[in-house]
Amino acid sequence: MDIDYLSDTIAYIAMGAGVTLKVFFVTLIFSIPLGIICALGKLNRAKALRGIPGALLRGILGGYTWIFRGTPLLLQLFFTYYGLGILSGGRIAFSPEMAAYLTFVFNYAAYFTEIFRGGIQSIGKGQYEAAKALGMNPWLTMKRIILPQAVKIILPPLGNESINLIKDTALCSVITVTEILRNANRVMSRDFNISALVIAAAIYLLMTFVVIQVFRRLEKRYAYYNIR
Repeated sequence: MDIDYLSDTIAYIAMGAGVTLKVFFVTLIFSIPLGIICALGKLNRAKALRGIPGALLRGILGGYTWIFRGTPLLLQLFFTYYGLGILSGGRIAFSPEMAAYLTFVFNYAAYFTEIFRGGIQSIGKGQYEAAKALGMNPWLTMKRIILPQAVKIILPPLGNESINLIKDTALCSVITVTEILRNANRVMSRDFNISALVIAAAIYLLMTFVVIQVFRRLEKRYAYYNIR
């Protein structure tokens, strides 16, 4: 294989890797806080929260997680990019990248909501009672007692979802986002050469390897929070 052709192909596909990483980091930066907020909202048993009936809030959050976890991400991408424009008569229109950001953030926040909710619920009631006996309010209890212990439980599924996120970014190609797979497909269609797909696969593997290593380090860091 011609070295110049190979280097040009790698450079072109690597341009798509930059877009893939943007979708990846934007999704994590916004979906993790949103997931934590939604998880706390689902766990809150107060009759009302800032004037909103607790049952209504939990129902809304339950419906949100059900819809986004129960429908394909690809369908959600089509709906955000094409469907909203049709429903609004053209008044709502997103660029391909913005449609990808919005869809991925809300989709992954729904999964993170359930991960965080499960992690928080796994902490025994004795922890809350001990914190209350020490005079801690609910916010301080969550910040200093519950969340640090829940992190140990949350990290493995969070790592798995992060790996899935890298692979799911390939779906952005269907709404013309120029990420890794779209650029690889362009080269393959133009040159009838599958080397572009091999290069794309290698880039995805490299990215997932880095994510795995990061989460392994995080798991070691929080290993002293052992729930027994």
